[in-house]
Amino acid sequence: MDLKETRLTSEPVLENSFLNVHRDTIRLPNGHTHERIVVRHPGASCVLALTAEEKVILVRQWRYAVDKPLLELPAGKLDHAGENPAECALRELAEETPYTAERVRLLHTFYTAPGFCDEKIYLYQAEGVRAGSTLQNDEDEFTETVLLGREAIRAALQNGEIVDAKTLIGLQYWLLNS
Repeated sequence: MDLKETRLTSEPVLENSFLNVHRDTIRLPNGHTHERIVVRHPGASCVLALTAEEKVILVRQWRYAVDKPLLELPAGKLDHAGENPAECALRELAEETPYTAERVRLLHTFYTAPGFCDEKIYLYQAEGVRAGSTLQNDEDEFTETVLLGREAIRAALQNGEIVDAKTLIGLQYWLLNS
């Protein structure tokens, strides 16, 4: 069965440095036309990092869109087209927490909301983690570092304290594979 939808036209609705919103006219597999609103995003990296004491490094930060603070893995968008997602993961860990890593290993990639957005997240595992970052958050970003061990992570997952999708994916991966 042919499932491909083909873009016929694309009209920008909003364009800025963070994302672009387009109204696309598409041809459906049955030949009919339809309209789709699509959010174009440069992509992002998130990093699963553990201290020497086997505590996961998380950040709590206010998320305006949901009007509350969320507990998340350190993450951030790719700053420019062609940015290496591994370098982004290392930078975000060092900016959002007092920790750095020697390197990262790609665990998985996934789309956050493919029904309307093309954002792709690169999930990394940090290796050689140590305290001592001298980087700072972006000027519009405020984070609190939270360290949780395995049982505290399980409890936070069970009681709904962790609701961010990239963090759920990263922590479930860790719990299943460690």
